Amino acid sequence: MGLFEGKSSSERNKIIAAAVLGIVALITLYFAFGRSLFGSSKTAATAKASSTPTPKPGVSTNADRPAAVLPTAGEQDFIYQTTAVVYPGSISAPDPGRNIFAFYEPPLPCRGENCPSPTVPPPPTPKQPSPTPTAPIMLASLSPQTVYAGTKAFRVELNGDKFTPEARVYFNQAELQTMFITPQRIAAEVPAKFVANEGQQQIIVQTPDGTLYSNQMFMTVQAAPKPTMLYIGMIGRKRYNNDTAYFIDNEKAPPYGARLNDVLAGRFRLVDMTAAEVTLEDVTLGFKYSIPITKGVVQGSMPPGRGTDLTAPGIPSFNPNPIQPGDIPGIPNNIQRYNPNITEEEKKKLQEIQKQDVDDEGDG
Repeated sequence: MGLFEGKSSSERNKIIAAAVLGIVALITLYFAFGRSLFGSSKTAATAKASSTPTPKPGVSTNADRPAAVLPTAGEQDFIYQTTAVVYPGSISAPDPGRNIFAFYEPPLPCRGENCPSPTVPPPPTPKQPSPTPTAPIMLASLSPQTVYAGTKAFRVELNGDKFTPEARVYFNQAELQTMFITPQRIAAEVPAKFVANEGQQQIIVQTPDGTLYSNQMFMTVQAAPKPTMLYIGMIGRKRYNNDTAYFIDNEKAPPYGARLNDVLAGRFRLVDMTAAEVTLEDVTLGFKYSIPITKGVVQGSMPPGRGTDLTAPGIPSFNPNPIQPGDIPGIPNNIQRYNPNITEEEKKKLQEIQKQDVDDEGDG
């Protein structure tokens, strides 16, 4: 029976291709692995070691060399065992004989009556604070010690001991213009901006290099007293004299009048008045305060000794009823009001009319 009998042409081609590929594979394996892959006919030669090698002529042996040239095997082992290995760099290693995996195991808690009583450690001894060193310069007092906020620039005098011409007065760490008087007295000028706000202000004396210094003292800056009365209106005269401003201390007190330069509450002088506001000046400190007119409802009680007579002579009429906006307590609405915005032409006409009058109230 033939190999290609009954096969089609495509099947014959496949058989031929498979046979060719097999031959090519065998040739490739032969060249890759050599003849050992398919076996060898040569016999392997065996070498027999001799216990005493026979020296050949012309070749030197260890026996010909001195004994000190090459150490023995025992000497080499001793050198290897005793010579320390030096590693390059700074590589740390555990100490010999130390178990790096060992850890501390706390003992089991004691139970029963045989357990010793715990020892209470003594309390720590408190550390004694170091004493404060004595200042080389002594500051005993200063004058003034209390000022009002908003005061103008003033002079402060300091009393103490060991003042030097090089010493300076410092107000809240700011150097002041200092005047040396005696070793027990020194003065400085305090600008107004340093006392613009309320609070405690630190004052010390020291040299610019800090070698000499004093103890610290404090100056109290307190709020200045302010007027508490309310401005409710004014009466303007024909000739602009004897103008009267009216005030009340509170909403339940009767109103009272004041003219220019009058002192209210024993402290505040009336220095200016308009229909919109008045200006008061503190006679002690010189501070000025502007008080605007109070608008709205103002309640009042009858003045003492007035009774119910609203037309008593010498007392401006007082209306206990609520005041409407724009009204003045005790002043009828038909009385001419003071107009601060009057023009020069109107003022001249008014002066010509006033020339015919004998006084402010007119002739009787």
